[in-house]
Amino acid sequence: MNAEEQTYDVFQAIADPTRRKVLHLLSSKNQSIAEISSHFDISRTAVVKHLKILSEAGLILGEKSGKEKIYSLQPEPLKDIKEWLAYYERFWHNKLTKFKYVVENDTLKKD
Repeated sequence: MNAEEQTYDVFQAIADPTRRKVLHLLSSKNQSIAEISSHFDISRTAVVKHLKILSEAGLILGEKSGKEKIYSLQPEPLKDIKEWLAYYERFWHNKLTKFKYVVENDTLKKD
């Protein structure tokens, strides 16, 4: 599979900080490529490549409006990430519970 045929999943799409910032920008309002590009110190072509990846992952939708293409956030695929993270939250909870136990017991021993 060459680079032109590759499709991206939501995890690959959010792996890049620029793409995460694009998602953040689109969370407040729909924006054109020019508006999105104005927030970055990279070329418009580079921004378009990021938009393509986000679009392939289903995280944004670009629709023609006259001569412009307006992008909007499509947050539904983020549910996959939320579900994945929820599974691992129990490990954090267990670690924090153990840490709390150690700290509280250490404090009791000093008193």
